[in-house]
Amino acid sequence: MQKQILSLEGHRQQPGEQARLGLEQIEDAFPDKVFPRAAVHEWISESPTDASCTNGFISVILGKLMLKGGYSLWIGSGCTIFPPALKMFGIEPEQILFIDATKAKDALWAVEEALKCNALTSVVGEIGELSFNDSRRLQLAVEQSRVTGLIHRHMPKSLNALACVSRWKITPAPGFGTFPGVGFPGWKVQLLKVRNGKPGEWLMQWSPAGLTIMEQQKNSTQESYNQNQVA
Repeated sequence: MQKQILSLEGHRQQPGEQARLGLEQIEDAFPDKVFPRAAVHEWISESPTDASCTNGFISVILGKLMLKGGYSLWIGSGCTIFPPALKMFGIEPEQILFIDATKAKDALWAVEEALKCNALTSVVGEIGELSFNDSRRLQLAVEQSRVTGLIHRHMPKSLNALACVSRWKITPAPGFGTFPGVGFPGWKVQLLKVRNGKPGEWLMQWSPAGLTIMEQQKNSTQESYNQNQVA
């Protein structure tokens, strides 16, 4: 019965989509303890610094989705991603087609059309504003194509409800360990909402060896998120 309910809500995992992605304990927060492919995920950034961290974390997921090859699109208006830097996340820049739209509505249209293409592994969309109806169309598109949608909303005017499977927030955090120079990036990873799952919060670091979890916060991210919304 639970699997039937999840299927009706967009969690229609195919046999090849049931393997864990390699996100450590984060994946335990999702139904069946697997990062949902063929779904749309949302990230919220409230500053340029947060946006940089978010793009880094999205690149980690993108690299894992493309581990066995494939191609993806990265779409936005005024994209700031530096393609050669993607190599540190296991992505060859030629695996990604970058589309820099002149208008936000053009970027949204391109994302929706790209998510309908089953020849792609995933689509990253940098979009500020997204309505519920827009997000519903994106979710319906991936349910047919089996493409994974990664939507990054930079400084949205409102945190409106969407049809996305999850909502994340990534902010900078001190790294750990002893490394020369500035070391490897550290992030505070907040899974604010997850459909049929359990929100959580982790302090993480990325290095060529992969993701390392320094600490899992005990307090519920969902509770703090709800308190901030009320305030």
